[in-house]
Amino acid sequence: MRDSIVIIPTYNEIGNIEAIIRAVFSQKKDFNILVVDDNSPDLTALKVKELQTEFPDRLFLEVRQGKSGLGTAYIHGFKWCLRHNYEYIFEMDADFSHNPTDLERLYNACAADGADLSIGSRYVTGVNVVNWPMNRVLMSYMASKYVRVITGMKIHDTTAGFVCYKRKVLETINLDKIKFVGYAFQIEMKFKAYLKDFKINEVPVIFTDRTKGESKLSSGIISEAIFGVISMKIKSIFK
Repeated sequence: MRDSIVIIPTYNEIGNIEAIIRAVFSQKKDFNILVVDDNSPDLTALKVKELQTEFPDRLFLEVRQGKSGLGTAYIHGFKWCLRHNYEYIFEMDADFSHNPTDLERLYNACAADGADLSIGSRYVTGVNVVNWPMNRVLMSYMASKYVRVITGMKIHDTTAGFVCYKRKVLETINLDKIKFVGYAFQIEMKFKAYLKDFKINEVPVIFTDRTKGESKLSSGIISEAIFGVISMKIKSIFK
């Protein structure tokens, strides 16, 4: 059995899903894929089902009833992967903002270099972002700086969504207690791992903005991150 699986959450990603699945399966290392689809109106899940006939032992699909947020999609995926005994569990976007060729580098950071959690980092060696407008680059960069100051984590890209977890990290974190569902979900997961003293490595990657489909980022998601981080830090102090 393959030891690694990539969770790809989707909502209206029909323009990207087949290409990203084939790109992941074309890597030298064998990865399985779990697509967690929030009942996309554009029939993303139907395309995945078609591809399952070609990749029956590598491609898996979970369809949820509606659009419930990134965080809950990943929690659903984490629990599925733990039940199926994967050792290395990845988060990855469907839109090619995360390059599939970097998957093996994240894997090696955990499997060979001893990290418990590896992060595909946009900011550990400067600012490695392509095709984003300057205001969005600044917002993302300053958000990570802000989170680093508030939480004390020594992580440059605290909001990164390109991550590899060893299963023991996800087994140790109480996934039912994860509060945030949007942008702040990525911060909360890293903070929980940091509080448990897991070893976290950042692997420099180049982040490229999507060329197909629409971004799911909204002002509400950003507000959740800004105010949620303070609340999260205060609760950790009293605990």
